[in-house]
Amino acid sequence: MAHEDHELSLRVGVVGYGDAGRGIHGRLLREAGHQVTDVVTRDPARIATAGEDWPGVRVHPDLAGLLGRRDELDVVVVASPTGRHVENALEVIAAGRPLVVDKPLGLDADGAGTVLRAAQEARVPLTVFQNRRWDPEQRTLRRLLADGSLGTVHRFERRWERWRPVPKDRWKENAVGDGGGLLLDLGAHLVDSAAELFGPVTSVYAELRALTTPTEDDVFLALEHAGGTLSHLWAGGVVGAPGPRTRVLGSAGAYLVTSFEGEPTPFAPLDPGPEHEGWLVHGDEVEPVRREPGTHADYYREVAEWVLRGGPAPVDPADAVRTAAVLDLARRSVVEGRRLSVR
Repeated sequence: MAHEDHELSLRVGVVGYGDAGRGIHGRLLREAGHQVTDVVTRDPARIATAGEDWPGVRVHPDLAGLLGRRDELDVVVVASPTGRHVENALEVIAAGRPLVVDKPLGLDADGAGTVLRAAQEARVPLTVFQNRRWDPEQRTLRRLLADGSLGTVHRFERRWERWRPVPKDRWKENAVGDGGGLLLDLGAHLVDSAAELFGPVTSVYAELRALTTPTEDDVFLALEHAGGTLSHLWAGGVVGAPGPRTRVLGSAGAYLVTSFEGEPTPFAPLDPGPEHEGWLVHGDEVEPVRREPGTHADYYREVAEWVLRGGPAPVDPADAVRTAAVLDLARRSVVEGRRLSVR
């Protein structure tokens, strides 16, 4: 979606200005032509950085201060640590402000559902930052599915694997039971991507381990979809030889993406180049696939259409509740050692 109309410039308040608030949301908001006018943070270094990034920005020590300037904001982005998402989102909803909540919407389906119901009852616009729907591989794969290039897909595989034997020391790795770990971090993206492509999940089997961090850093999910497709999804931080990023097997061929965002992998030399995204494969017949255009900033261009012109939400928040339910079942599957049905 082109962004040529200055009327679609949003005034945005960002809650949290760390790796997510600044490194992801702030960067994409700028690329989409929006203005961060308010930031919530108490960290002195982040306060200084916000002022450098957005001259004139108003910095608040708490969310109440930001919401007190509500008439000057078009949308609030909740980019706080995962364990704070529900309480922050409920506060924004109570103030009547449209909001974007970083994934996952809540620590579990109960929390995510609480936020969704509150937004529905208050008639406050809510969406969730599932930005990986805007990945080139996801866009390109959607096109291949739509044009029938793969036929009927019976298996979808996606890996988000890294070689990080010495883990980072931050809440994502350390916050046991409060939003840390790869299941909620990368698993939320993986499950959302699979469900967007192949429909509702009907059963879940999982293997979760904590190898180098207090939270799980080794994740495997096996999902069955209502249409019959099986998804195998991996997320790992101690993977010395990351596998191919994406492999999709269908009755008419396969789609293979060998690398992802510059992450080291032995399959990187097979990358088809910047104008292509992966390969269409029929046995020993291999052809590069034209990359579907677009960037993650398109998410925030769609947010502007949604907030200012009443367009559809970029991501239906009910999808985030369903993803949370799948992740809940993944934890239960590990405890019970079996595949569980989604109800």
